[in-house]
Amino acid sequence: MFGFFKKSKQVIISPMDGNLIALEEVPDEVFSKGLSGDGMAIEPISGTVVAPIDGVVSRIFPTNHAFLISKKNGIEVMVHIGLDTVELKGEGFERLVKEGAKVNAGTPIISVDLEYLQSRGKEIVTPILINSEKSIEIEKHKIDTIREGESFMEVKFL
Repeated sequence: MFGFFKKSKQVIISPMDGNLIALEEVPDEVFSKGLSGDGMAIEPISGTVVAPIDGVVSRIFPTNHAFLISKKNGIEVMVHIGLDTVELKGEGFERLVKEGAKVNAGTPIISVDLEYLQSRGKEIVTPILINSEKSIEIEKHKIDTIREGESFMEVKFL
């Protein structure tokens, strides 16, 4: 009637084109065991990484290999481009927005040279992790190939 009992949800869009893989299959225990949050991963085929939600770019790591988008509803989404890519000290990454910028889902955040990462022996698997101040449940879509901007997870507030 007034929406008192309506549970809200947050759609998470894919930040890049690629193949979806379960977080448990990521070859890094920090991600596969959920130590950094829950979510999914993408094996990317494109080098533009966009915001997965509307919000504020609350952090871009100095090496540009990872960023966080925060929203007033308490959701924070981290995109970690590749594995052990921090070791490249920013090489192969270009920041397209400033930390603190308000962005819409689909706004380009980082440009990455995937071939360069692979030539340096780095995995390009990209975990997308969700954390929240509130109790949530994450619904993960069961699809193989994803296009940038397509919904692939939904966060339901409990």
